[in-house]
This record gives sequence, C-alpha cells and structure tokens, in this order.
Amino acid sequence: MSDTPRREENAAARRAVFFDRDGTLNEEVGYVDELSRFRLYPFAAGAVRQINQAGLLAVVLTNQSGVGRGMFPEELVGMVHERLRSEMQFAGAQLDAIYYCPHHPAAEVARYRVACACRKPSTGMMEQAAARFGIRLEESYVIGDRYLDIEMAHRAGARGVLVRTGFGQGEWEIFHANGSWQPHHVAENVYEAVQWILARTK
Repeated sequence: MSDTPRREENAAARRAVFFDRDGTLNEEVGYVDELSRFRLYPFAAGAVRQINQAGLLAVVLTNQSGVGRGMFPEELVGMVHERLRSEMQFAGAQLDAIYYCPHHPAAEVARYRVACACRKPSTGMMEQAAARFGIRLEESYVIGDRYLDIEMAHRAGARGVLVRTGFGQGEWEIFHANGSWQPHHVAENVYEAVQWILARTK
C-alpha cells in the first residue's frame, strides 16, 4: 500500500534511492506502536536532502506487519508517515513516496493474512514505484539495515547498501560470511550510504 506521493507521476525513466524506514531513517525501537516512539535519526534528513539535490527519487519502503499482527491499527502507520514527512520537510528534505506492507502470512487479523508480493524481500513495492514514476530499477539503489532489504535489491536488479544502524551491525555479523545475498557496500549510517551512492551516480 502507498501513501500519496509528493510529485506528479513522470513518464520519463528515472533512478531512485529506496530507503528502508525503521533502523535506517528512524531509530529501531521494535514496533512503532505509538507515535511518540517515532524518532528520526539526526542525519536522516540530510541524506534525503542530498538525494533530492542530485535529482534522484527518494522513496521509502517499509514492512509493517504489526498491523496484521493486531499490534496497532493501520491508521497509525499513516500518522507516523505524516510525522516522517513533516520532519523531513522542516529540514528541507522531500520524500517522493512511501510504500508499506501491512501483510503477513500468519497475521492475526484475517484481512491482512496474505502471502503477498509486496512484503520485503519480495519486490512488489519497488515495482509499484517503478510503474508510477518510470524508475529504472537496475540503475537504482536500496538502503536498509536488514539482509531482506539487500535480497530485495538483488531480486530487482538494483544495488543494495547495508547500514550498521538498527539491526544492521548484528545482521552483518551473522550473515556476511554465508548469506546468499550480499550488500554492494556497508555504511555506518544512511548519510554515509548516500555519499557512496552519489559518488557512483555523478
């Protein structure tokens, strides 16, 4: 599912940076089941602002299975994303779109109990964004703190950057020696990840 994008759809093919949300742009606190638990990293807006300035699309993709598990209502996801947009805009950064997946194959809430194509590491959310904005996925990037973000990037033909914030450091220690899908780069945080990306898109 998606929140309303900031810009109009563009028929011209473009490149994008796909950002994970929790643990990448904002602090990993388990489930953001209350608005007060949402805390944006201080370096996150600067990272998105640089993507804006480079003319790349900035798109957020996030699994929110807490909805399907009955831990919080779907309306809260929208409220969190309004807060995310507001804090970004205050710092001069813009998100072009936010996509989220509330499903889980074992969800407690029946209408969310779906083996969907949008839940990461499936590529459904990337494909939705690509169809809307004309994004060339093979020339795009994914930044996240989980290996499922990296797997999604590989499946879509994009490049994946793992950040050490959130679950990133732990996942790197567990999977870097034997995981099937490895990141193209490992960065300390999303700001450093963006610097690596921009050095390769100039």
